[in-house]
Amino acid sequence: MKVVLIRHSKTAGNLMGRYIGTTDEPLCEEGIRLLENRSYPAAELVYVSPMNRCRETAALIYPTLAQREEPLLRECDFGDFENKNYLELNGNPDYQAWVDSGGTLPFPGGESREGFQERCREGFVRILREAQAEKRRQIAVVAHGGTLMRVLSAFAVPEKPFYDWQVKNGRGFLLEVPEDFMEKRKLTVLENL
Repeated sequence: MKVVLIRHSKTAGNLMGRYIGTTDEPLCEEGIRLLENRSYPAAELVYVSPMNRCRETAALIYPTLAQREEPLLRECDFGDFENKNYLELNGNPDYQAWVDSGGTLPFPGGESREGFQERCREGFVRILREAQAEKRRQIAVVAHGGTLMRVLSAFAVPEKPFYDWQVKNGRGFLLEVPEDFMEKRKLTVLENL
């Protein structure tokens, strides 16, 4: 099976460099235009994070496909940093501590890195099991930048650290999921989109 893994297109918060996790923003005009005249690999079914920005991106890329929501693929809960950018957080001691930790501390009032990672892994494995049970040959997944980075840093070959999997809005990867994925938990990145 192959998986087309795509980061949602741009929102107003993305344009302003904000931490947008639980804020349910729609795509902005620039985000809609970003997807125009772009082509993506075909899919039989599209899984989405339940957030508006992912559902709207999937509808623009795959307008004829049914969407299945997977809540575990939503973006990280940034807690006290939610909907703020680094300029607004400048001087905040909690933010400075988080930056100094290399992003390893939990977000104050939000999610821990480990909790987010486990949730994303569980959600991705859940949709793969379902798609394999339905004998799907190619599916798409539209989710968030952090979600994609967590999935790829956990399962992708070649192996790379979390931050090396950063992807721009509207971009993604074509993955191959081998028959023995549930046993070995490794998949191959075939192409950057």
